Amino acid sequence: MSPGVRPLTVLGKFKPFGLIAEATDANPLSDDVADSYQYLLFDPDLTGQRDDDDGNEASFSRQREHELFIRDNRIIWTSGSRVLKRFTLSSPIIKACWSHIGRGAEAFLCVLQIGCLTIYNTSGEVVSVPLPRTVISIWPLPFGILLQQAAEVYPTSSIPFSSASPALGSREMLRQRKEAGNISPQNFHSTVAHGLTSKRDLSASHLIQRDPLEEPGPIYLEERGKLNIMKDYDERTIWSSDLFPLLTSYNKGKMQHSVWAVEFIESSLEASASSTVVPDTVIPKRVSFRRIWQAKGAKKAASKVFLATDDAVPVICFLILEQKKLLSVGLQTVEINNEIMFDVKPDISWSVSAIAAAPVVVTRSQVKIGRLPHLDVIVLSPENDLFLYSGKQCLCRYVLPSWLGGSFVSESAKTDSGSRDLKITGLSDAVLGCINLSVNHSQIFRCALTGNPSSSLANDCIAAMAEGLRSDLYKLFLSLLWGYGYSEQKDCSIHFEWEVLCNIFLGICQKPTGVHLKQLNTSSESSWDFLLSSKFHKTYSKFHSGITSINPLDREVCTKNGSGEKPDNSFELMVQSLDCLHAVYESLKMDNLRKQDLHSLAVLLCNIAKFLGEKCYIDHYVRDFPRLSKITGACTTLSSSKKPPNIFRWLENCLRRGCLSANLDDLPDLIRKDGCSIVSWARKIVSFYSVLFGDKPVGKKLSSGVPCSIAPGSYSSNEELAILAMAGERFGLHQLDLLPSGVSLPLRHALDSCRESPPADWPAIAYVLLGREDMAQSVFRNMSSSKEIEMQSNTSLISMSIPYMLHLHPVIVPSSLSESTGLENAKIEDTNSVDGSVIDGMEHIFNSYTQLRYGRDLRLNEVRRLLCSARPVVIQTSANPTISDQEQQQDQLWRIAQRTAVLPLGRGAFTLSTIHTLLTEAFTVPKLVLAGRLPAQQNAVVNLDPNVRNIQELKTWPEFHNAVAAGLRLAPLQGKVSRTWIKYNKPGEPNAVHAGLLFGLGLQGYLHVLNLSDIYQYFTQDHESTTVGLMLGLAASYRRTMQPDIAKALFFHVPTRYQASYADFEIPTLLQSAALVSVGILFEGSAHLQTMQLLLGEIGRRSAGDNVLEREGYAVSAGFSLGLVALGRGGDALGSLDSFVNRLLQYLGAKEERSLLAPSNEDLRSAAQVTDGSTPNVNITAPGAIIALALMYLKTDSEVIFSKLSIPQTRYDLECIRPDFIMLRVIARNLIMWSRIRPTSDWIQSQVPEVVKSGVSYLQDDMDEVDVESLVQAYVNIVAGACISLGLRFAGTRDGNARDLLNNYALYLLNEIKPVSAPPTNEFPKGISKYVDRGTLEMCLYLIVLSLSVVMAGSGDLQIFRLLRFLRSRNSADGHANYGTQMAVSLATGFLFLGGGMRTFSTNDGSLAMLLITLYPRLPSGPNDNRCHLQAFRHLYVLATEARWLQTIDVDSGLPVYAPLEVTVKETELYSETRYSEITPCILPERAILKRICVCGPRYWPQQVDLVPEEKHWWSFGDKSDPFNSGVIHVKRKVGACSYVDDPVGCQSLLSRAMHKVFGLRSLDESNPLANNHRELDSDSVDHLVSTFSSDPSLIAFAQLCCDKSWNDRSDSDFKEFCLQVLFDCISKDRPALLQVYLSLYTTIGSMADLLVKSDSHMCDSLSISSLKVALAYNEAVTSGRLASSGGFVQSIFLASLGKRCEEILNSSTKLKTHLRDYLTSETWPDDQKDVILLSWYLKWFSVPSPSVIKAAVEKIKSMCKISTSAIPLLRLVLPSTHISALSEIDRVFFPVN
Repeated sequence: MSPGVRPLTVLGKFKPFGLIAEATDANPLSDDVADSYQYLLFDPDLTGQRDDDDGNEASFSRQREHELFIRDNRIIWTSGSRVLKRFTLSSPIIKACWSHIGRGAEAFLCVLQIGCLTIYNTSGEVVSVPLPRTVISIWPLPFGILLQQAAEVYPTSSIPFSSASPALGSREMLRQRKEAGNISPQNFHSTVAHGLTSKRDLSASHLIQRDPLEEPGPIYLEERGKLNIMKDYDERTIWSSDLFPLLTSYNKGKMQHSVWAVEFIESSLEASASSTVVPDTVIPKRVSFRRIWQAKGAKKAASKVFLATDDAVPVICFLILEQKKLLSVGLQTVEINNEIMFDVKPDISWSVSAIAAAPVVVTRSQVKIGRLPHLDVIVLSPENDLFLYSGKQCLCRYVLPSWLGGSFVSESAKTDSGSRDLKITGLSDAVLGCINLSVNHSQIFRCALTGNPSSSLANDCIAAMAEGLRSDLYKLFLSLLWGYGYSEQKDCSIHFEWEVLCNIFLGICQKPTGVHLKQLNTSSESSWDFLLSSKFHKTYSKFHSGITSINPLDREVCTKNGSGEKPDNSFELMVQSLDCLHAVYESLKMDNLRKQDLHSLAVLLCNIAKFLGEKCYIDHYVRDFPRLSKITGACTTLSSSKKPPNIFRWLENCLRRGCLSANLDDLPDLIRKDGCSIVSWARKIVSFYSVLFGDKPVGKKLSSGVPCSIAPGSYSSNEELAILAMAGERFGLHQLDLLPSGVSLPLRHALDSCRESPPADWPAIAYVLLGREDMAQSVFRNMSSSKEIEMQSNTSLISMSIPYMLHLHPVIVPSSLSESTGLENAKIEDTNSVDGSVIDGMEHIFNSYTQLRYGRDLRLNEVRRLLCSARPVVIQTSANPTISDQEQQQDQLWRIAQRTAVLPLGRGAFTLSTIHTLLTEAFTVPKLVLAGRLPAQQNAVVNLDPNVRNIQELKTWPEFHNAVAAGLRLAPLQGKVSRTWIKYNKPGEPNAVHAGLLFGLGLQGYLHVLNLSDIYQYFTQDHESTTVGLMLGLAASYRRTMQPDIAKALFFHVPTRYQASYADFEIPTLLQSAALVSVGILFEGSAHLQTMQLLLGEIGRRSAGDNVLEREGYAVSAGFSLGLVALGRGGDALGSLDSFVNRLLQYLGAKEERSLLAPSNEDLRSAAQVTDGSTPNVNITAPGAIIALALMYLKTDSEVIFSKLSIPQTRYDLECIRPDFIMLRVIARNLIMWSRIRPTSDWIQSQVPEVVKSGVSYLQDDMDEVDVESLVQAYVNIVAGACISLGLRFAGTRDGNARDLLNNYALYLLNEIKPVSAPPTNEFPKGISKYVDRGTLEMCLYLIVLSLSVVMAGSGDLQIFRLLRFLRSRNSADGHANYGTQMAVSLATGFLFLGGGMRTFSTNDGSLAMLLITLYPRLPSGPNDNRCHLQAFRHLYVLATEARWLQTIDVDSGLPVYAPLEVTVKETELYSETRYSEITPCILPERAILKRICVCGPRYWPQQVDLVPEEKHWWSFGDKSDPFNSGVIHVKRKVGACSYVDDPVGCQSLLSRAMHKVFGLRSLDESNPLANNHRELDSDSVDHLVSTFSSDPSLIAFAQLCCDKSWNDRSDSDFKEFCLQVLFDCISKDRPALLQVYLSLYTTIGSMADLLVKSDSHMCDSLSISSLKVALAYNEAVTSGRLASSGGFVQSIFLASLGKRCEEILNSSTKLKTHLRDYLTSETWPDDQKDVILLSWYLKWFSVPSPSVIKAAVEKIKSMCKISTSAIPLLRLVLPSTHISALSEIDRVFFPVN
């Protein structure tokens, strides 16, 4: 039987698009490279990039192919006629290919040049890998790229090398392209090499590059269990696969081809001794080659090697040109320990004569074998004929269409060879179903192989045959299918393809003898054919597999069997085809959109069943399509009683009796077959039902044997498992809509029942299915580790919810909130300024978060006004004539200027991390304006007089703070702040502004980007504040890392580190102090010994004589630094700490105690100590020592240290210790005994020694002044110290008790200074202000206020804000409103609104240390006062902040909304496990105590986030593990509820509002009483009703349709009424998809009734009856409790009434009983069309089996017993599923009453 002939589809002449792209380029090419180019056509799937028009497999446009065009050093990557990318390299390109390197799924373009390998990813990022030796070629593998090295140039080498220079050699390698025909981008085998012997001997002949950033590693050769490095330079690779780890090579010396499997070998299998030294950087897994096949005898390498498939087995094909044959070798895969091993199947190998060949995708485009598509082979025979092979079976011959000769071929060609004589001379560039054909050596055409039917039905049937038939039968079927001659004239339409398929089957049906097949074989049988088909040949060829036919046409499957066996074979083919096609038929029933296909298939199946005599099958099809009864006629042959599988019956049984009792024979076999893609639609539905009704997954299948992939996730019910199965099978809402409505009901029910609270660990897709996009969003954020995954999951998410993507979007009522804020801003600005456009650094603070957070109150505007330092301040001039106005103004201005100068400290905290900069703009720092204005004199501006006071001192540090505040606005490490941007902002002359900016950036972690040379340049400027800012900024950026380079730079500023031989550097004490703290931050928590010894010495070091006054500040800095380095490590068993503690206690002025430990030699280096006589000067060293001890033993509860830091208990001791040191001791003791702090006044009182308590409680006027003063001083300082301890203990917690307590103490001290309000309680001692100086009281007051704002950080508490505003307004008449106290007020205001209310403080060790430095209780006296504490340290609070804010965003509208939360915190020593409610946006508790967060309340779908409390920092921005993706939880509003912004009280839920608007607002027309009775809904009102709930356009359109005026004229007002009720039901219950279900069920019954009345119903099939029955079975399952019900998904009364109505219709027909009798007795169908349809409905509705089954049952009953009365009970036993009314009819027919 000769193969059929098919025409090729010519797409046009071929020319690489790269040539056209080059021509349109601006720069023309130079002449020397004009001729040589290469190109490569490839499938875009290779790069993982899909085109926008996701072309179907059937479309043969060139859009589906991409092209790489390579010329000289350029690559142009195009798609169709669009240039995607251009790459220009530095030197000529030897070879380019795509390869999967590295861990991800992304493909890289690897380009080989001389000396280097350049790797691009698809977005254009590039890595260049230098190659140690000459690499001849590169080859892609699935996990890397193989590099073939050239051999070294030795004199003895037998390999010939080109003498040309490397550059020339590579030019030769790009083969000179003179003839257009034979271009294959894989044949570059030149052997260029140049003697670059690398130092490290990589003598391997093959290297592998497994990651763009690694070095190429050697390949090992596995021989006899040993691993040797592969050094076989003769093995030239000629092909490799990027799908399987396989490659082939050719050895010229041995004249042999080899196939190698590439494998990973664990490095434990040591390389043998003979191998060279393995490099140290061995990747854990080595790559080795294993030879799996070799063949000798070829003088040249195969000109082409490729993979193809034969009967689901991958084969490697070699095109050997010298022998003009294509040799194919079969592969087999074995899976061992999850690793796939490849081997060659010894029995599969064959050859075909060929001069060119290529793999193409023609016959089965959807099928994949593993990752390999089903590849056929297109072969050009030596006779220039083009054949298509599937494996070894020749399918057809392709010919060029006859019109081609005239139109395309050029004139010269016509004259040469006659116009029609077209000869195919070459083929190349096969991509999917397209190839390039060279015709007559002169022209190239792009052609498509039109083998793939475009009819989806024909496609499905062929695929089902491929999956269901035995392989020999499938080959027979293929030969019949492809042997069918296509003529060019015939219309190749979709119908034509289906007709071809039908004709093949009908041909067999009509001629059931062998004659038919013989006739098809038109060629006369030659003697050779006779020999090949003889039995002798069969037995002979079993032993001698070498004999193959000469002509590929003769290798036919049909000739294999003797001619006598053909009829049996074709009969068997029909039997199996019936099963396969019936499976397709049952699967199509589950798709609403393929009724037409279903009918065509039923006609074909009827014919096949008739041929095979399957009566039950015919009956089955006629019942579905009653009109087929005319076509089929009576079945004459013997009938078999095989029952056809019926999915509807199975689904119904499943619903009624559970999955395990449903009969599996009702399912076609193909459904349970693994990997069967063609009936996967039905398989998915069957698997969902199985799971829903009690089946459990076992591996990748269910226990019933149906394959089903289930998405990962936990489940507690069948419904949840069913949804995971739907998610795993990518079965979305769109697919649900395609199902018959009855079938979709149980699945929709499952979705509905899980919607309320699905488990938290599901994939995003499952949540989208449920309509819980809020939960999908959060999963989605956490999952997306790379852009690519994000894209994929995003598209799949959309595809899962396509028709409902807009689903129930709320209508956004414009909120009055957002409209009003703009106006308010304007008002506030203008009240206080002349020029409203001044930039004050806070203009960006109003965002969606703060708007919701502070609602309509104006506190943020007020904060902004209080912290603004960019405008002149108002000066009030009083009418005091004694001093001249001028002096008074200057005096007032000077005081106010001091206040203005500290405002930036608070502003930095207020605007912390609130903007994201543009890296293309210069950074703006708001001006610091110290001028004033006089409202009385038309806002005249008054400047400070430089003659009266030194203004410069007011500038330096305030300017620094101002710039720090500006720098802190940047959000931490978000987007890359580049080094160039920092340098771009660097001024020509160093100034305080840039210094502050550096410090601000450093605190946010941005100074990582500076390199050492940049740092060095900054230091060489020798500018004091720049150096301070840079050192502290670098330390903050590299915090806790101990980075050596940074440490060196810092230690350079600590002179003690130098040897004595160095000349003395003059480094200001200021810089030394900053350097010490920087070292502490850099080494934080490391307990680094040398650093600690250095710092210990520094606490007591005598200053270098510059400014004796700054010694205390230096000692404090050293103490802080020492404490930071050993932060909280005092409790560790660090033996060396004893000597440290000894020395620190000496600094404290403790008595000499030998009991601790004798001081070591290091301790005796007291030459440099600050000493008075032999002891240290305690006044200077004590603060540093106390702080060092406090931080070293932070939270350790160490009793020893606690007792050493005792507070004086006697009057004498009180006289000896400075009161401010007592405060420090109190703070230190409490930080050590952390767990004892309680927020009660008793606890604070317990800190005060008895002697002080009793002394203070009886203050009388006549007491001794001196004694009382020391007591009161001690009292005030102890209370302040206790308050600061409380502030640190409850930092950022907003603890109510701590807040009230601190507030009371603040008011108490305020009243003592100057009575302002009634004292809070009487428990405080009165009248202390007489005995203690004003400055001490002020300082203690401001420290307590600062502690209070630390506790309430970020809360914006109004009461405290009022107190701060009052304190800010005090002037020096009321008390010392000096620089230091104003700094405290400014900082406190900033802390209260930290980060605009979005940040707060943490209480972990590092944060506490930073807060202690910030709150150090010595406030500066003026703008330049850095003596006791460096002002820059006041900014270190930034390192203690955390962004613990949370806001909720409505997933539909994307707007932030209020939502109630329930927060659960774990139990601590202060309280048990607690739940409390918050309204978002809010700040959450610390991670150490946070246990759970629930979105609750009636308006939003519930959501829960469970956490494990951990002692860790809050998640940083963009952290993948963050459960609140950077402060956001998406919530989904329930339908019918308003957001809390629009409806705070809840009185206007959308439902009530809608009803009110629809029915209440219209005044009725009184003149027309009829109208009142008949009130119709007009379209406006229904529109409004629907749009209140939903902005889904389809629902609104449906509502408009329902209210269309033209409906009123017709009679179907019932239907209209029904539509409106259903619409309202669906929307109010948030189930928009139900609309479709309700309507389809209603119209089913409607059209059934129509048939009775009009008898011309459009319903010509009875499929909807089956769907209706499933819906009723669902109703039964819900009412009986088999399905978990949350109050019925569809109203059960509705479903029950449908059933009732249907039975009424069936019972109303008079003739039905007669027709039924005829049908049961003689199996005849009635003649009238209407009667046939009614009968088929009856049979399906009452589940009547086919007549042959009934007759068998009746015979059985009659044979067993004699019936006297009714046989119904017995019939019921035999036919259990048949309805009782049908049984009574059967009884009446077969058992007539005697």
